[in-house]
Amino acid sequence: MPVHNWALVNAGTFHDLHCSWIVMLKAALNGGLLPAGYYAQAEQLAGDIVPDVLTLQSASPVIATAGQFPEGAVAVAEKSPKVSVTAQADEIDEYARLQKTLVIRHTSGDEVVALVEIVSKGNKQTRVTLDWFVDKAISALLQGIHLLIVDLQPPGRNDPHGIHGAIWSQLQSTAYTAPPEKPLTLAAYAASSRPKAYVEPIAVGDLLLDMPLFIKEGVYVNVPLERTYMEAYGTVPSRWRNVIENQ
Repeated sequence: MPVHNWALVNAGTFHDLHCSWIVMLKAALNGGLLPAGYYAQAEQLAGDIVPDVLTLQSASPVIATAGQFPEGAVAVAEKSPKVSVTAQADEIDEYARLQKTLVIRHTSGDEVVALVEIVSKGNKQTRVTLDWFVDKAISALLQGIHLLIVDLQPPGRNDPHGIHGAIWSQLQSTAYTAPPEKPLTLAAYAASSRPKAYVEPIAVGDLLLDMPLFIKEGVYVNVPLERTYMEAYGTVPSRWRNVIENQ
C-alpha cells in the first residue's frame, strides 16, 4: 500500500495510526525478527528519552559463537542495507560522549540497544519541539543506542529537509538535502564514535522499504515497514480513510 498524504488529516488521526503502527512493529519484532536475547517494548522510559519502541537485550543474552552473529540478524559486511543514501558522520567529540554517559537508563535493568521513532506532526510543529526530538536522537546515539526513524510528515519551516536533515546537521558538517520530489524520509542510524546513516528518501504514493534496525555494531535486522503500515492503516476509522483516499 503506497504511503498516504497525512497532511490531509488532523494530528489526532495520524496519532491513531501511530499508536496502531507501534503495536504492529512491536509484534513483528517480537514475533521472530529479533534474535534470541533481544526483545521490543512500546513506550518505555529510557532516562530522559521516551521512544515509541525500545529494542532491548536480555541481561543474560544468548552469546553467538566466534565469527557468528545472532541467528536472524544480518551483518553489514555480508549484506549492506538496500537504501539510496549511506553517509558517515564526523567523529563525535569524546568529551561530549562522556558528558552523556548516564542519560539513558531502563528501569528493567536490561540493556537498551535501539529505538524506533515514528515522527508526528507535533515533533516539528515548533522549533522547541523539533529541537527536543533532535536532542533526543543525538543523546541516544551518544550512548551507543541505534535508531530507526520514520518521517512521513512533510518538511516545514523548522525542518526544510525533514527530521533527518535536522539530525544530520548536528552530526556532519556536510548538510543533507532532501530531494524535492521525495521529501519524506526513512533513516536508520548505526551508533558509533562516527554514526552512520542509511537513508531512503520517499514521497506520498511510494511503497515503504524494509529498513535496517541495528542491534549491535555491524549487525541489523530488517523491519517490515510496508507490511506493518498496511496492518495499522486497516485500523484507521473509515471516516478518515475516505478523506485520505478521496483527496
